[in-house]
Amino acid sequence: MSQPLRFPRPLRPGDRIGVTSPSAGVAEDAATRIEFCVAWLRERGYDVVVGDCMDGSGLTSAPAEQRAAELTRMLADPDIHCVLPPWGGETAIDLVDLLDYDALAEAEPTWLVGFSDLSTVLVPITTRLGWATLHGDNLADTPYAVPDGLLHWLDLAGGPGPFVQRDSGVVTDWWRFEEDPRATTWKHVGTSQWELEGGGSLDVTGRLVGGCVETVANLAGTAYGDVRTWAETLDEPTIVYVEACEEDAVNICRYLHSLRLAGWFDRAAAVLVGRTAAPNHPDLTQRGAVLDALARLDLPIVWDLEIGHVPPHLPLVNGALARVVVDGDTREITQTLG
Repeated sequence: MSQPLRFPRPLRPGDRIGVTSPSAGVAEDAATRIEFCVAWLRERGYDVVVGDCMDGSGLTSAPAEQRAAELTRMLADPDIHCVLPPWGGETAIDLVDLLDYDALAEAEPTWLVGFSDLSTVLVPITTRLGWATLHGDNLADTPYAVPDGLLHWLDLAGGPGPFVQRDSGVVTDWWRFEEDPRATTWKHVGTSQWELEGGGSLDVTGRLVGGCVETVANLAGTAYGDVRTWAETLDEPTIVYVEACEEDAVNICRYLHSLRLAGWFDRAAAVLVGRTAAPNHPDLTQRGAVLDALARLDLPIVWDLEIGHVPPHLPLVNGALARVVVDGDTREITQTLG
């Protein structure tokens, strides 16, 4: 059952951040990077505690029950004000029904931050508990410098805004851990800009919700991805954001149809689509996949935002009230936490 929206209190230096792996753990060859990222946060005044669920020797960091228990404990701990995973993974869906939602409903909301497979957890935390969650960098990405136009997720977690972000115009990439485990600047690989399908201009306002298509689509039609019911409790329409990680356009098309049929876009004022390096199909492009599933809804679609697996990253708060403007040289999103 959906709960009223609640926003975690602003995150400040001196606050405690819990690190745990609800999905994939930290393999030996990545340990140096994660240690550097923890130190980076501590140097900025945050008290970082690392949980037990961090093992990177298998598909997940620990059995589902153990991962769910540690995540619940950290989110419910009044001394922890933010929970951050090292990165995503593949099967966080195995713990969404194991979280103790009753215990969390009694707790003050805590920031949960991440993207990729963490979308699988962010969505039910927002739609079932009513907690705002932050679709932004995972721990491994957190030290990267933010390009002009964008903000760091720490800025948004510092609340309440309004926070204005603008099209950065750049496409970047990560440094491989073996190249530089202490990287803080992105590799610059190209340029890009937001684009409104069909041209013209756009000025819409709504509550944000979304995530990685390949993971959140598996929640569609379940009690853990009931965006339709959640949206019906809001006074405003929604703005849904989606991004494809790696699957080809036909699979992305199927996933988006599934989200459409589950009512994800029923109260949407617009759809934001993240940049993607996922492959086209011989008969269908990635843009074609989105249009095949969503064009019939006659919603504004904005392409190529810095959301997801093609950095840099545009942090978005699920539940935030957002205004999106695309008009000539103005391409911006303003988020207010409340």
